[in-house]
Amino acid sequence: MRIPTLALVATLASAACGEKPAPPAAPPPEVLVATVVQRDVPITLELVGQTRGSEDVEIRARVEGFLEEVAFAEGSLVRKGQLLYRIDPRQLQATLATAEADLETWKSRLVKTENDTKRLTPLAKQQAVSQQELDNAVAAENAARAQVQASKSVAERTRIDLGYATISSPIDGLIGTTLVKAGNLVGRGESTLLTTVSRVDPILFRAGISETEYLRLARRAEEAKKSNDKKVPIELVLADGSTHPQRGTLDVIERAVDATTGTLTIQFTFPNPDGILRPGQYGRVRGVMETRPNAMLVPQRAVQELQNLYNVAVVGSDNKLAMKTVTVGPRMGSLWVIESGLSPSDRVVVEGLQRVRPGMTVSAKPAPPVSEGSGTPEPMAGGSK
Repeated sequence: MRIPTLALVATLASAACGEKPAPPAAPPPEVLVATVVQRDVPITLELVGQTRGSEDVEIRARVEGFLEEVAFAEGSLVRKGQLLYRIDPRQLQATLATAEADLETWKSRLVKTENDTKRLTPLAKQQAVSQQELDNAVAAENAARAQVQASKSVAERTRIDLGYATISSPIDGLIGTTLVKAGNLVGRGESTLLTTVSRVDPILFRAGISETEYLRLARRAEEAKKSNDKKVPIELVLADGSTHPQRGTLDVIERAVDATTGTLTIQFTFPNPDGILRPGQYGRVRGVMETRPNAMLVPQRAVQELQNLYNVAVVGSDNKLAMKTVTVGPRMGSLWVIESGLSPSDRVVVEGLQRVRPGMTVSAKPAPPVSEGSGTPEPMAGGSK
């Protein structure tokens, strides 16, 4: 049965009037933004390294013999000239006595040969004795004189060796444990290492520095020299996080770059009057190399890194999102120094970026303030570009 056309049109019109209205458009996504912070920022140098004595002297047995006495307390402070070891001297004393006896024998022979020469010289002129006899007497005198000199050298060397049987500390310092106990034979064929004494006041701190950091440091030192500034005070942070109470100074920079690591060794000197620091301790040194005026800082979580490129999302005055490529400097607490790519008036996105894309209109809300931590910049190597 066919429905009349007019009835079909009426039916369709009635159905159209019954459709629901389209839903309203979704609100723009919400993001949290922070303004760029601008202030003077101290730029620090921070390096990891190890302490060593300002003098590390190996104590060795220079003569052969049995160790008779260890005369110090291991791990204690010793004074220059303090007795450390004594080697049994009896064999050396006997050798010295023999050398001195030989010397006296040859001195007596020299006197005899000198007398023979004096007696034969006028007789030879009178031809009472042959020239050959005089020549033999002169030769014997010269030989005896040479033997006297040789015997003196032997006796002196033996006397020096006997002095080596008593081993004293060459410096004031901290002595280690003894590597050889009393009763052992030392010095046979080589100078046996007995222990090591280290001067620990002042104490040295050595660390590796990259070429980039070295150039910064060298330029800072040159500027300080021109302006007659004092040396930059350096802090030493120990393994437990505490700071050494005495401030140090830059001492020496190594002559050349190490080809295997691409770094230079740099050395600092720290007073250590209480002897708290000992050779071989690890720690970190840090010091302010320069102050960057009116530096721009943003929260670290606002910076995204991809393939060594750093990007920041900013919200413009029209509430549209845009991405900017920036050059970052050192980190400072929870903030990151931005060297270029931003303007002080920019608002950077710190939260909600995963829900938006460049060009979108967003609803920007101020992010809650973040703590800046200690306010001490992290090492320049950790974020400098």
